[in-house]
Amino acid sequence: MTRSRALLDWRLRFAALSLIWGFSFLLIKVGTDGYAPFQVTFGRLLFGAAVLVVAMVIRRDGLPRGARTWGHLAVAALLLNAAPFSLFAYAELTIPSTLAGICNATSPLWGMALSLVALSEDRPTRLRVAGLGLGFLGVLTVLGAWQGFEGMDARGTAMALLASLCYPIGWIYVRRTLAGSSHSNLSLTGAQLLLATLQLAIVTPLFTTAPADFPLLPLLAIAALGALGTGFAVLLQYGLVTEVGPTTAQMVTYFIPVIATAAGVTLLDEPLTWSTPVGALIVLAGAALTQVRPRRRGPVEQPEPSSTREHAEAVS
Repeated sequence: MTRSRALLDWRLRFAALSLIWGFSFLLIKVGTDGYAPFQVTFGRLLFGAAVLVVAMVIRRDGLPRGARTWGHLAVAALLLNAAPFSLFAYAELTIPSTLAGICNATSPLWGMALSLVALSEDRPTRLRVAGLGLGFLGVLTVLGAWQGFEGMDARGTAMALLASLCYPIGWIYVRRTLAGSSHSNLSLTGAQLLLATLQLAIVTPLFTTAPADFPLLPLLAIAALGALGTGFAVLLQYGLVTEVGPTTAQMVTYFIPVIATAAGVTLLDEPLTWSTPVGALIVLAGAALTQVRPRRRGPVEQPEPSSTREHAEAVS
């Protein structure tokens, strides 16, 4: 009985995490209806950091120490939070939230391509290379390449794809610089979000003007985006990684574009052509293939320290 309850519990949290991150793209779209993209990102980070600070206080977990650690976290904050969050917000000024959600699903494809170059432990296999090719074929299908990308905003789409590229770059950086850290994942991520908030606090006034009024619905969307999608979701992800392992927890990535598409079409009346869901399925199939690793023979490789691994997987 206890075992079945535990399984039900993580499945419920998995579903909640999928919904929260899937609806994030709708919330970004609503937020940009009333505020500039940098303002949306700043609010998102501010509310998200506040949630993690509260969690750190409750758990009596302090901020990390050491200038070197803070320097690496500042780079991670830019690559995993400030840059991609801002790029998605700017992208959704001109593209549907459904397309932004599908572009986000290309992160595993970018990650596989980059890891083959940057990480010596990741070796190419025919299956993974096929998955990479299949995934990008799906991207071309979503964009309607055979029609000359007609109706697609090239700039907005490029921003969304660049945002998805930022995540694996950031993950690789974290693995290379913070491996073996003695600090908890909550401490590292809390500090990272605080640094990202500081970065946006500096950048936002330089590129935007203070809003003349504060529309309530977009403001609520930003608050939900930050508190739920950036703060609470990270705590959910930590629990899932601890309970069921990183491989199962990462499967949430494949539900996000489905939920983002459903939310955008039903709640925002965004257009949907056959190529969008078909292309999204191809992207997800390709991304899944890139995550297949060959069975190891011989001595088992020592696992990466859990705090660093979980931190790298939860910061997005």
